[in-house]
Amino acid sequence: MYADVLVEYNVKTLDKTFTYKISKSIINILQIGMKVKVPFGNSYINGIVLNIKDNIDNIDNIKEVKEIVNPNLKLNQELLEMGKYLKKQTLCSLISAYQTMLPSSLKVKNQKSNYELYDTYLILNKDLDVNKYILENKNCKAQIEIIKTLQNNNKLLKKEIKSSSLKTLINKKIVLEEKVKKYRLNPQSKKVQDFPLTKEQQIAFETIKNSLNKQDTFLLYGITGSGKTEVYIHLIKEVIKNNKQALLLVPEITLTTQLVKRFYERFGSKVAIFHSALSDGEKYDEYQKIVNNEVDVIVGTRSAIFTPINNLGLIIIDEEHSENYKQDNMPRYNTLDMAKFRAKYHHIPIVLGSATPSLESMARAKKGLYKLVTLQKRVNDYGLPDINIVDMKEEMKKRHPIFSELLIQKIKNRLEKHEQVIILLNRRGYSTIITCQNCGYTYKCPNCDISLTYHKTTNNLRCHYCGYTLLKPDKCPQCHEEALNYYGLGTEKLEKMLQKEFSKARIVRMDVDTTTRKGAHEKILADFQNYKYDILLGTQMISKGLDFAKVTLVGVINADLSLNMPDFMARERTFSLLTQTSGRSGRRKEKGEVIIQTFNPDNEILKLVQNNNYLGFYQYEMQNRHTLAYPPYYYLVSIKVASYDYEACSKEANKIVKFLKTNLSKETIILGPSTANQFRINNIFRFQIIIKYKKDDNLNKAMTELDQIYAINKLVNLEIDLSPYTI
Repeated sequence: MYADVLVEYNVKTLDKTFTYKISKSIINILQIGMKVKVPFGNSYINGIVLNIKDNIDNIDNIKEVKEIVNPNLKLNQELLEMGKYLKKQTLCSLISAYQTMLPSSLKVKNQKSNYELYDTYLILNKDLDVNKYILENKNCKAQIEIIKTLQNNNKLLKKEIKSSSLKTLINKKIVLEEKVKKYRLNPQSKKVQDFPLTKEQQIAFETIKNSLNKQDTFLLYGITGSGKTEVYIHLIKEVIKNNKQALLLVPEITLTTQLVKRFYERFGSKVAIFHSALSDGEKYDEYQKIVNNEVDVIVGTRSAIFTPINNLGLIIIDEEHSENYKQDNMPRYNTLDMAKFRAKYHHIPIVLGSATPSLESMARAKKGLYKLVTLQKRVNDYGLPDINIVDMKEEMKKRHPIFSELLIQKIKNRLEKHEQVIILLNRRGYSTIITCQNCGYTYKCPNCDISLTYHKTTNNLRCHYCGYTLLKPDKCPQCHEEALNYYGLGTEKLEKMLQKEFSKARIVRMDVDTTTRKGAHEKILADFQNYKYDILLGTQMISKGLDFAKVTLVGVINADLSLNMPDFMARERTFSLLTQTSGRSGRRKEKGEVIIQTFNPDNEILKLVQNNNYLGFYQYEMQNRHTLAYPPYYYLVSIKVASYDYEACSKEANKIVKFLKTNLSKETIILGPSTANQFRINNIFRFQIIIKYKKDDNLNKAMTELDQIYAINKLVNLEIDLSPYTI
């Protein structure tokens, strides 16, 4: 018997299987999809078995599979097929696809395979007469005490017995050890009853429920606070009744905190959690729970789409509009594409939920490709918050550059009433630009040619692209004067300003810098939920999916930040960010308010946000997309040409454009080459080419050919994204 093995090396030239003989010791154990160790060159490496066959044509110098690395890991047939689909969708190597699908503790390259954790219990040997042993060893009081303790308790954790006499009893087999599998995540939430559905929720539930065994895609468009999660829970319960499992995806780790608590309360220990903040051991445990069919529900971020669910009955993608569902690095997959593959494989529905659906999803719903289900009322008929737009040009005249008079007044009012406030500023750090007012010198990253951001807590200047760090200087390096000025505003600086303006308020900041430690997300949100803080300040990670009963005011600082980004998605992202953030306010009886501070109060997007007018935004933006030939009217492909050598990079980019014009349809639009938005990152120059097309039968062939040509080019690297979220 022989095995075709895909080896761990992520090199396009090795993107194929190698055949090995299967030794007699594992011939009855080895299965397709298992991780094995094989000889390759002068060393041993890991690989995945993709095929097992009886014979091969040439057995000369055939090498042998050394061992099965981890018998607990086996990619099932669905995941093996999904890996091939992922390769086709993203032009990645097949091993790269499988590496992406596995948790870090089980990746093909990972040499450590034993992440099992056990509790060791002690029990008495029932085959021996322990009472006789007690009579014969009357003087061994410590041993007798252990035996009597076990007689009274049936079994005990080994770590609870400290006596040195225990070893004697174990050696004599009077006491036996029993190992019980232990999971690192052990939910202890008390179960709660289901909430009754509103009339709207019931209609939504029934509509989707009737398609639970069909391959349909539903767009659940529900305003903030309309109870989409409760609809999800009732649908999942229906799936479980049919002896199937459900997968619920969320875009960010912060959203798992509150959601997981609700799911533990409804489904107990039958829930698996899967996201990047888990330790390797925790991921291993949750993965094994899924493999062993010990759970009914899997909740996680985008990587959870690859978990080995054997009996999948429903996929839910919450906040489906989020760009976090798109992987930025290779393989650059879209989670929705992977979900559609799994839905087709299992013949099941997908539910896409959002208060601000992506234009592509709503367009498909309008065309009838998706089934549209709506929730237009908040639960218990609580009203949407009142949204006020403040012109900061006028506030600047009054010397209120950061907090408007209205926002200050409203925050004070909420603090007096012991209610809570959320403040959004979608930029972390203390100051964004550090400039010498004497000579004009500006601190920039030497690797990326962009401004360094000052972080006061660590007292350093940092590049948010490559991680370059510089200790904050006292003098300008150019003119040596102590004349450094700090411009721009980040969350760290805003926190200091809030503390100064509202000295008695309890303020907590939530951004990438404050959530690096394990469990930091959960702690901040739990403390805010339990009213240990009055004001929660954060970046976009606090903008959606969170539900706090006492929050009645949301303030948005510098709403123009995302609006002015040079990207065709800027307006859509801004509308979504502001609408979602506004939706955190007034989710109970108390009326909510939102203050949006801007230098462009007449901007059409802000007016649509103010009126909670998603459909108006949809029509407005669809006209822009149509005029400018952007999705959903056209598909996009982004090609980035990257190199340490500027001249080579520019030359190859122009060669690629000539290749595309020769090989693609005449109706296809080719833009570029032009410098990428971030032209130099980590000393790598980047040119970009954009392809816009409606239908081009030559596209996949041309992209595959380009990828193969540059796979062996050592001077220039090609980054092809067949469905970019940003350009």
